[in-house]
Amino acid sequence: MDYLNIAIAKGRLGEKGYEILKQIGLECKELEEESRKLILTSEENKVRYVLVKAVDVPIYVERGAVDLGIVGKDTIMEEDRDFYEIADLGFGKCKFAVAAMEGYSIDPTKQIRVGTKYPHVAKKYFLSTGRHIDTIKLNGSVELAPLIGLSDVIVDIVETGRTLKENGLVVLEDMYPVSARLIANKVSFKFKNSRIKNIIRDINAIVGEEM
Repeated sequence: MDYLNIAIAKGRLGEKGYEILKQIGLECKELEEESRKLILTSEENKVRYVLVKAVDVPIYVERGAVDLGIVGKDTIMEEDRDFYEIADLGFGKCKFAVAAMEGYSIDPTKQIRVGTKYPHVAKKYFLSTGRHIDTIKLNGSVELAPLIGLSDVIVDIVETGRTLKENGLVVLEDMYPVSARLIANKVSFKFKNSRIKNIIRDINAIVGEEM
């Protein structure tokens, strides 16, 4: 049997994703040990885990460097790459939202200045509602942008809303739901179809029980 190569990110997303994969027989002892290695292998289960940055998971999957990857729906939407999204892992639930300072209301007749880490998602959303925006790509704390007049609103991931509230911001519009997803390379899905379909079935059984 060929190895199944899976890209995961260090941190909570990768850890929780691995726990699900471990439950369905894709355990890798080497991954659970303290190590600086970036490729961890289980000979027993014929699986190889590749540790990459979360934002890079889609490109590894699209290009076929790995067969599968675990990544947030936010990254999938922003990267807009070519692969199959095959399972909702049921954790990391939050949402894309438009937020602004309390009391601000959007004037649909004017161009809206939008501060965001997700310019592609922001453009797609506002375009779908027929509104024009000036997108300001930010890499740091986007909550700061409306406070100092850099932007009118922000587009960001919102989980509890606590950070927004502490900075005097409120959600104006909910956009898209977000959670962790399993994605597959299109060629791998064809040639390793039986094994991947079994993985989808087993994940859906586990996630269904927990929901």
